Amino acid sequence: MKKTTQWGKTGVLLLLFLIPTILLSQETITGKVVIEGSGEPAAFMNIVEEGTNNGTSSDIDGSFSITVNSLPVRLKVFALGFAEKVIPVSLAGDITIQVSESSEALDEVVVTGLATSVKRENLANAVSTVSAEELAELTPPQTLDGALAGKFVGAQITRSSGAPGGGISVRLRGVTSVNGNSQPLYIVDGVYVNNNSISGAGLNAVSGAAAGGNASNQDNPSNRIADINPDDIESVEILKGASAAAIYGARAAAGVIIIKTKTGKQGRTKISFNQDVGFNTILNSRGQRTYTEDRVFDFFFNPNPGDPIAEQRSRDAANDQVALFRAARDSGRLIDYEDEIFGEEGFISNTNVSISGGSENTQYYAAFSNNAEDGIVKNTGYTRKSIRFNLNHTFFKDKIRLSLNTNYVDSKADRGFFNNDNSGTTIGVSLTSTLPYRDLFPNELGVYPDNPDAASNPLQTRDLITNREDVDRFIIGGNLDIKLFENDKSNLKLILSGGVDYYQLTTNALFPKILQFQKVTNGGLNGLVAVGDTENKDANYSGFLVHNYKTDSDINFTTQAGATKLTFERNTVNTVASDLIAFEDNLDQAANVGVNQFRQEQEDVGFFVQEEVNYQGKIIGTLGIRGDKSSNNGDANEFFYYPKASLAVNLQNFGLWESENLNQLKIRGAYGEAGNFAPNGALFTTYTNSLIDGVAGIVVPPTLGDPNIEPERQKELELGLDASFLKRRVNLEFTYYIKSVDDLILQANVEPSSGFTTEFANAGDLENKGVEVTLNANVFQGEDFEWNTGVLFFKNKSEVTQLDVAPFNLGSFGTGLGTFRIEEGKSVTQIVGNNADGDLVVLGDAEPDFQMTFTNNFRYKDFTLSFLWHWKEGGDNINLTNLLTDFGGTSPDFDDIDLDPAGVTPNGPFRVGAFSSGNATPFTEDASYLRLREIGLYYTLPTKFLDSAFKGNVSRVKIGFSGNNLINIFDYNSYDPEVSNFGSGGLSTGVEVTPFPSSKRVLFHLAVDF
Repeated sequence: MKKTTQWGKTGVLLLLFLIPTILLSQETITGKVVIEGSGEPAAFMNIVEEGTNNGTSSDIDGSFSITVNSLPVRLKVFALGFAEKVIPVSLAGDITIQVSESSEALDEVVVTGLATSVKRENLANAVSTVSAEELAELTPPQTLDGALAGKFVGAQITRSSGAPGGGISVRLRGVTSVNGNSQPLYIVDGVYVNNNSISGAGLNAVSGAAAGGNASNQDNPSNRIADINPDDIESVEILKGASAAAIYGARAAAGVIIIKTKTGKQGRTKISFNQDVGFNTILNSRGQRTYTEDRVFDFFFNPNPGDPIAEQRSRDAANDQVALFRAARDSGRLIDYEDEIFGEEGFISNTNVSISGGSENTQYYAAFSNNAEDGIVKNTGYTRKSIRFNLNHTFFKDKIRLSLNTNYVDSKADRGFFNNDNSGTTIGVSLTSTLPYRDLFPNELGVYPDNPDAASNPLQTRDLITNREDVDRFIIGGNLDIKLFENDKSNLKLILSGGVDYYQLTTNALFPKILQFQKVTNGGLNGLVAVGDTENKDANYSGFLVHNYKTDSDINFTTQAGATKLTFERNTVNTVASDLIAFEDNLDQAANVGVNQFRQEQEDVGFFVQEEVNYQGKIIGTLGIRGDKSSNNGDANEFFYYPKASLAVNLQNFGLWESENLNQLKIRGAYGEAGNFAPNGALFTTYTNSLIDGVAGIVVPPTLGDPNIEPERQKELELGLDASFLKRRVNLEFTYYIKSVDDLILQANVEPSSGFTTEFANAGDLENKGVEVTLNANVFQGEDFEWNTGVLFFKNKSEVTQLDVAPFNLGSFGTGLGTFRIEEGKSVTQIVGNNADGDLVVLGDAEPDFQMTFTNNFRYKDFTLSFLWHWKEGGDNINLTNLLTDFGGTSPDFDDIDLDPAGVTPNGPFRVGAFSSGNATPFTEDASYLRLREIGLYYTLPTKFLDSAFKGNVSRVKIGFSGNNLINIFDYNSYDPEVSNFGSGGLSTGVEVTPFPSSKRVLFHLAVDF
């Protein structure tokens, strides 16, 4: 005992002696990290002593300082977007480290599990990534989903409306559902974000659009992902197929888009200010018919030899129209009403201010943005105010890391009154028959004349109606990362996360009683006001354990297991009031009031287990399974399981060759499954109310629900090859996939004696096959000049592989105009219709033959030029705008003769005749296009000038110009091939009925960093 004590004292004395020696032996390395070629500071680079946890990061000027125990050491330098570099250091003092930007970002970290990630170099799935620079810095987009167009392979992105405020369909790797959800799942900083398109404006009460051939929503609401400010985003990952999206289970059949917002970096406080101003104009005008006196006469004259009196009356009426035309023409009063409606130059202003920074333990990012954009139609526009605060904090010696992400959004959209209607009242439909010699402007008292050519005066409708969406939204997420155990070979972490997405959507529509079509004398409703209120709350919670283990033979095992819980609540109340008293617009100041309410609650519970094995970076394999149960299933306690498996082999790491020309060759394969819940109304039969002779009751609907219905299941096999050449200056990704969707939820016919006409059932399968190719090249990199280029190519083909019900039509207005048809052995997106002989034939296909984008980025000294061309080849639309203008005699090509095979009948009468005979052939058109989707030219003021002028207080000043859709080449006979009368959801995109036209945008930019 005494001996032990003596040795203890000796040890203490020895330790006291050695501590000063150890401290004195520590060395400090200082220096600067700069970008190779340009010499510009590389801010926020990670500098770590290799083999240890000792590290730091460069500040805004690229400077750093790190203390090590002894020299020599090896410093590892890395950051997202830069090639990793290891520098040997033998002497203390100042050093300069040059880093090169990575064209392919092979060191980029990509999500592979709910709580894990992997370097792209080891990735076995084709996961696309869009950086902050690609997303918003080239050309600031109006909405997030619009910014994704042309940026990654495998997506068909269609703008359903040109109205400001969004309305975009994103379809990943083809159609994944006929009746269910077809839009991807969006995850923002771990929060499941709602992207519903909720129609609450009550426009159908005026337009009657759903009273015709299709009962689908045609009110053209915006979709809620438009609320997310693109300038807040750091990166976007797109999990296109089930092999990658299986980790999200029952909600991932349409793919997953994972969004990470910006965070602060260790270093001094950075303040950034960005201001954009510009304007938008119509992308493409249809133009006017060239009128002559004879053409006016012929349009109004109706020959009737059997009734000379009626024929003379018609002749007199036609001559009266000719006289009106002659007077307007001779006095220069012919009016281009298309230009009058769509000829505005909408003012655009985007202001973004952010502040970020932090210490070693705490980093923060705060931002405010104010985006405002007027539409190309008066009284339309979109505004969005966003406040964001993100915080990261580590404590207990880096054992616990807390991340908080908060966002408040206030957005407003004035959408106008467009698209299909059965009352002739929308601005677009009334415009189709309005002749240029009518004077529809208000008089000096502000009174608008009635339009003799249509049910409404489009100028009066534009100026006096209201159709507004107002959103207040909170998105809050948190993540707690706790290191439970750690040694040289293994560590164990507990990850707890949760989030809430809450918003209130208020819609307001007002149609004053003085409108032409609201007057009682014209059969109107004597004024209408509609108010919709939606309260939506989505919440998600999860807990995961992640264990990492590394063997002596350099095999890494990553095991994760955990559980999730998701809740979804929505309550929508729509109130429509008509026959307004005087000029009141309150709901209670009306003689007729109707109320509809929709409520939905859902709770999902699931678990996820995954094992990743990495053998020396040579072979990387993953196995996992997700299990989900939901209150939306017939049996709320039944689990549905979604497995995944993947394998990647990095052949270059086997030492099979030594070459500077071939730097990476990876083969990969993956399989996965994901689900899609049954649509609302499929599980249970929802009764509707009735009122007969003052007695209230319920009415059985025509469609029967099925309480035993199962979710749709997507299964996908994906094979790929990745290669890098010429010191990784050229990078290639190739992917082939086969994706099937089983247990399609369809509506089957039933015996009428059952009391129903159709019932929901799992009654079919479909399949998508496709190819995706990505090629990036750093063509030239020098001190003064750089050139990077990239090409994306992708195509998809679909087929209904099994159909247990009779073939059926859906998604448009019947076979006389062209419609979609679900039929075994045929494309899911085929368009069919009757031909001239009355036979049902295939008229086209909405699926493009292929899509291709071509990106170039040039830098010459302090100037940068970037642009993106987007080529969509094939894919057809059902264009019914032309038919409506034919009825009104206003089609720009009315008098051309290029549709009639006999070369006799002009286009206008030919299309009208085809409609009268039930021939849909002329209404399906090729929707191909070549588009300069984005272009930007910028100049960054030299650092030396800024240091001299601002004494080091300003680190960057950037000015520039950018544009969207400035060049558009297509033969499509209307405003824009990107269009959809039925909004952003469902199968039936690409149907056009007098839409709000798309626009092109020009912006000027100023960015200042302090």
